[in-house]
Amino acid sequence: MILGFGISMTMQVKDFGIGPWDVFHYGLFLQFGLTVGTWSIIAGLVIVLLHSILEKQIPQLGTVLNMVLIGVFIDFFNWLLPEPDLLLTKLLVFGSGTLVIAIGIGIYVAPGLGAGPRDGLMLLITKATGWKVSHVRNGIEITVAVLGLALGGPVGLGTVFIALFLGTFVGYTLPLAKKWLEFLQTKGELYEDIYQRPLRSNHND
Repeated sequence: MILGFGISMTMQVKDFGIGPWDVFHYGLFLQFGLTVGTWSIIAGLVIVLLHSILEKQIPQLGTVLNMVLIGVFIDFFNWLLPEPDLLLTKLLVFGSGTLVIAIGIGIYVAPGLGAGPRDGLMLLITKATGWKVSHVRNGIEITVAVLGLALGGPVGLGTVFIALFLGTFVGYTLPLAKKWLEFLQTKGELYEDIYQRPLRSNHND
């Protein structure tokens, strides 16, 4: 939900440009209809099926949830959020949206329940070619941005900004999300120990 919210925030100021994959989904929406979120789901489904066939693995729960729910929440927040008019407001919305995307990525990756379809594609290509993850990621994002631009998707300085700096933001949000998750797990285990211990026979409360 958080990741979909962040993506939708950047789409409200799409004149600045949006993330490479979102450019691709938006271009498909312009050319073939449906919705941006629907195309996000369809693209994710194709990638998940390809990954499953090649790796002969059933997708993890987190991968499936990522594929479906992000697309659903992109469409929901695109319907809900207004487009700002003032330049300063647009800049604030874009910057905040990029940060929210990074927070969403950190939170969904932290539990280790499965990489998103696009991250899975990156890992698949890395495994097959032996190339560096950073090179593969950049290559994929450049490719989908060019395809999206050819379809009429909004490419701009914001697209370059997200492509270059989103990974840096995630480098901060992911460790924080992991620490938060560890704190919640530790707290949960503490409460379980308290509630499950046997009561004393002379306990009168």
